[in-house]
Amino acid sequence: MTEHPEPTPATDGAPAPRRRGRPSRKAASEGPDARTRILEAARTEFAERGYDKTSIRGIAKAAGVDAALVHHYFGTKDEVFAAAVEVTFEPALVLPAVLGGDPDGLGERLARFFLSVWEDPGTRTPLLAILRSAVTHEAAANVLRDFVLRRLLERIAAELDVPDPTLRAELAASHMLGIAMLRYVVRAEPLASADPEDIVAMVAPTLQRYLGEG
Repeated sequence: MTEHPEPTPATDGAPAPRRRGRPSRKAASEGPDARTRILEAARTEFAERGYDKTSIRGIAKAAGVDAALVHHYFGTKDEVFAAAVEVTFEPALVLPAVLGGDPDGLGERLARFFLSVWEDPGTRTPLLAILRSAVTHEAAANVLRDFVLRRLLERIAAELDVPDPTLRAELAASHMLGIAMLRYVVRAEPLASADPEDIVAMVAPTLQRYLGEG
């Protein structure tokens, strides 16, 4: 009887098995790093599926990594959502430009920055998802509230030389969020079709009154 050798695992041309919690070697060497891909995937998943239907597993699949790697970088779904919010706004990059310069122009700079973010198709979609998720889901609302209060309004309030700076910063934020709801979510006319510069011109004095008057 002819003895057949025991089969051995194929090595030539066969991809190495992926280790749990790590991106493939090819994925790691091509394109953005794993953390960036996870954030991009999270923004897309939250935008397309909403908060409730987005899962860590779905984000991992879209990013081409294992779910354990998403947990490694961000922890819970709430924390992934918070990171997606932050990368959309990038407060560390924009706030110095908004808060710097002539104090009398703060309202105009804030209004123009806010509208420029919403007018950009690349950021409008994830922002819409964030806003809708916060309206319909308490966990998403908590994440957005914490981000807005801690990362944005506290920084703005710290730069204001006015009484009740936190309240004034929140009033300014509520004004702009109301515009976002009517213009981009409800799409109420004529606000939805108004020129952004016309909106800036009309809104800036009100924001300046909140932020710049003693």
